[in-house]
Amino acid sequence: MMRIRTFFASMTGRVFVILALGVGAAALIAVAITDAKSQRDFERQLVERAVDRLQSYVEFLDAVPANVRQLFLTTNGPGIHVQPADAKGVRPDAAFQESLRQRGGLLQNVSAEIGDYVMCYPEIRNLASEDIRRALASEEFRKALARATAQGNRPRPPNLVNMIPPVCRLISAQLSDGTPLKFSMDTPWVQRERGRLVNPAFLAMLALAIGVIAYVVARLASAPLKRLAMAAAELGQDLDRAPVDVSGPAEVRGAAEAFNAMQRRLQQHVSERTNMLAAITHDLQTPLTRLRLRLEKVEDEPLREKLVADLAAMKALIDEGLELARSAETSEPKVMLDLDSLLESLVADAVDAGENAVFEQGSGAVMQLRPLAIGRLFSNLIDNALKHGGSARVSAAKSGGQVTVRVRDGGPGLPEEMLEKVFDPFVRVEGSRSRETGGAGLGLTIARTLAEKNGARLTLRNHPEGGLEAVVHWDAA
Repeated sequence: MMRIRTFFASMTGRVFVILALGVGAAALIAVAITDAKSQRDFERQLVERAVDRLQSYVEFLDAVPANVRQLFLTTNGPGIHVQPADAKGVRPDAAFQESLRQRGGLLQNVSAEIGDYVMCYPEIRNLASEDIRRALASEEFRKALARATAQGNRPRPPNLVNMIPPVCRLISAQLSDGTPLKFSMDTPWVQRERGRLVNPAFLAMLALAIGVIAYVVARLASAPLKRLAMAAAELGQDLDRAPVDVSGPAEVRGAAEAFNAMQRRLQQHVSERTNMLAAITHDLQTPLTRLRLRLEKVEDEPLREKLVADLAAMKALIDEGLELARSAETSEPKVMLDLDSLLESLVADAVDAGENAVFEQGSGAVMQLRPLAIGRLFSNLIDNALKHGGSARVSAAKSGGQVTVRVRDGGPGLPEEMLEKVFDPFVRVEGSRSRETGGAGLGLTIARTLAEKNGARLTLRNHPEGGLEAVVHWDAA
């Protein structure tokens, strides 16, 4: 259910709904119009067939000799019954009359009316009273004709829903020799053409086709937006990522070009900032060196030591500020890196320096990372653990496609409200972070920046067994 809600909340889902409803409504309207036109054509064909039948019969009677003609009239034809001269129909049949007029010839003198069904089915004459006979002449009787014809000689149709009942017509004609004729003629039962809107198989196929087309079009329409969204997310981690491909419709190309221009401006801004900090750091080296030499000449030893310490802190602050700026801008390419080998190497370096560091567990993960940046990241975390906790216990684990590296120290941990604040620049926790232990409050800020540049998340937590634990997590290796 949550995935369905997420889908319909997305651009793809909304475009899918709009297309499905719009195309579905248009298709149903088109099918309804087509079915209506097809039904009209079908009914017109029935009229034309009846006219053909009448024309053949009238022309046949006109061709036979007059003394033989009466024999044919008395024996009637299939569905034809001679009617008295005073017989009257129920109402004119305009469509049938128009078809007769277009034929010309003998049919020009022929008139047609909708007749009483008793004219065409004299066998039910004795079964109907005068009131019933009038009812039989009504239009509603056509729907119930099967009940009446079941009393006669014709079989009852198997499926009245899809059948068109017979139509009884009273025909008045005059032959070429002036002989008047009046007879009834009925049409046979006809199978009705079933509309596609009531065909479950057709509607199912139509719905499936509309759904597939709407989904494909929605995916194609939202794909450029997804590419831009992914590019924006990657830009936050890697400012030097490849530009977005400029392709597709004009609006998409315009958005891609604007995005690439924004990326170039950001790169230029960061580069200018880094170059400015590097220039400031370089230019400060000379006056800092001169200050150090002059401070050495101060005779008051306690004062000299304090001034030298302040000068060292100033230099450390400048160096870490430059390091922070450089961590946000790197052109180092990604390579396949054995994460366990890197961690083991950093722990071994700490052990060689006489520190209490242990590599507890490897993950076996080989990932595409920036070696120098990832090395600085874990070097900073291990150094923090050693400086502020007295020990560093490093472990890595891989579960599915996720990789997690943990660096735990043996210190007292941090207050819960400080676990996120310490990532802000120049934030230090008094009592656990001090100038004597080194640092200007930028170490964790740099570490988080380096983690994000390599597609990871860096968080801190207090370990249940004591100590502060830094967790670096990759969602996909």
